[in-house]
Amino acid sequence: MNPILMAFLGGLVTWGVTAAGAAMVFFFKEIKPKVLNLMLGFASGIMLAASFWSLLLPALELSEDTPLPWFPVVIGFGLGGLFLFGADKLLPHVHHVEDKPRGGIGKVSRDSIRRSVLLVTAITLHNIPEGLSFGVAFGSIGTTEKATTAGAIILVIGIALQNFPEGAAVSIPLRRDGHSRLKSFMYGQASGIVEPIAAVFGAMLASSVGAILPYALSFAAGAMVFVVVEELIPESQNDSHLYGHAATIGAMLGFMVMTTLDIALG
Repeated sequence: MNPILMAFLGGLVTWGVTAAGAAMVFFFKEIKPKVLNLMLGFASGIMLAASFWSLLLPALELSEDTPLPWFPVVIGFGLGGLFLFGADKLLPHVHHVEDKPRGGIGKVSRDSIRRSVLLVTAITLHNIPEGLSFGVAFGSIGTTEKATTAGAIILVIGIALQNFPEGAAVSIPLRRDGHSRLKSFMYGQASGIVEPIAAVFGAMLASSVGAILPYALSFAAGAMVFVVVEELIPESQNDSHLYGHAATIGAMLGFMVMTTLDIALG
């Protein structure tokens, strides 16, 4: 199957899982902190393992015949993190905003509208490198033994798993801020719409310009690690004095599951 088409289909999957997470607003007004911390920790472990096994390792293999095989990996990884750092400066992320309901259900204040826009935009922003990452993984299939269809699919699965709590993390706070269930769901699922677009762009870039593949793979890994360290891990440590071990156990399990899947299927 064409790698660009596979990347697009992978993007549809991750978007669909985001929508499924956003749909939790029809059933719950809140997610138990311990459950949310466990889910976010699990997603962190998944993404960290995926960054190494599905992105950095293939990038290193592609660079083995160059004079400085570490150079594309290190530079690409750094640029990925720098890109997200710049985006974070242009648009402060969710954790910079006080997350307290104002006005109750059915009453939407000016502050809650601002917070809602920031919340949706922030999640949407960091979904872009996720789409790029598995788009690049699909686009690089066949260029190295480590870049396989199974590896790219596992990366999609890992990102989809962490998109579920993300969808809920958008829609449920919006509901708590006074928006209707339907509007909260629509905003929540819309945050994932950029992933199919970014995935197609990543696949086209990787398949058309082979020389930049190690940089592209490492860039995607750097962006993903930045998201994990900047967003998922701090968020998973909310109420850490009560539920911190849940996030840590989740991260360990996520890393172990992704490692097992990637080695067994890759």
